[in-house]
Amino acid sequence: MMSAKDKKVSEQKSALQQPNFNPDMKAGAGLHIHRAVCYIVLTFFSLLCLFFFYLLIINATRSHPEILRGLSFLPGGSFIANFQNALASPSISIVSGIINSLIIAVSSALLSVYFSAMTAYAIHVYNFKGKKFIFNFILIIMTIPTQLSALGLFNMSTQLGWRNTFIPLIFPAIAAPTVFFFMIQYMKSSLPLDIVEAARIDGSGEFRTFNTIVLPILKPALAVQLIFSFVASWNNYFVPALILDRSSTKTLPILIAMLRNASFQNADYGVVYMFIFLAIVPVMIVYFCLSKFIIAGVAVGGVKE
Repeated sequence: MMSAKDKKVSEQKSALQQPNFNPDMKAGAGLHIHRAVCYIVLTFFSLLCLFFFYLLIINATRSHPEILRGLSFLPGGSFIANFQNALASPSISIVSGIINSLIIAVSSALLSVYFSAMTAYAIHVYNFKGKKFIFNFILIIMTIPTQLSALGLFNMSTQLGWRNTFIPLIFPAIAAPTVFFFMIQYMKSSLPLDIVEAARIDGSGEFRTFNTIVLPILKPALAVQLIFSFVASWNNYFVPALILDRSSTKTLPILIAMLRNASFQNADYGVVYMFIFLAIVPVMIVYFCLSKFIIAGVAVGGVKE
């Protein structure tokens, strides 16, 4: 006579032997529920992040009286008027600020990414005395805040006559420890040394190897750091505010900060939102142009097996 325990085990075995029973069905259902929850949470936070940009764009299309009436999710009809008034503003030259910010941001981003990649390449490929010390020294510089070196940069710029010029805002960007650290970590995982050795055997020079073989392999990393470097330089306010005094050389963040000094009771809110909208448009353009390289694989210069 079977006991209750043996009977239960027998029932479970018979259930498993049924042709319609799928042992992975329950696990698959749980996986689908987990994915659905993840998608819902990610969608919520994505919409939350985009919500404020949406309101900014909406307010840039509304007139000053419409903004004072309260919140609206529908665009207005004053986009062109606000744009014309922003361009014709007598106190803030938005066109000059955009041009100055573009010159500084593009130049500093290109220089920092190129020379940081070159430095990372040298430390990754070559073996020399003091290599570990130099690597650790660069990492230590990452912990030093910009405010500590700002006074020295200001004094040096004054003595060399670089005040109200873009030189102290562009060339110091060559030394970018954060970009260097990201590049060398990417090289360790995606740059086989066999490629460099093969190029040397074929007679390629070191600079030619770096520019024509290594840089294409680093294209995804270069795109990521170009975006980050461009945004950091574009949004930089502290150092340009110390160096630039003339209105013709001021960058866009300085001009946007000048809006706080104006009387908001007399300010046109439609124009203010248009100023902020124009300030983020170049960043969005750079991101959309380079974002495809972030997820791109290493396609050029790779070793085929």
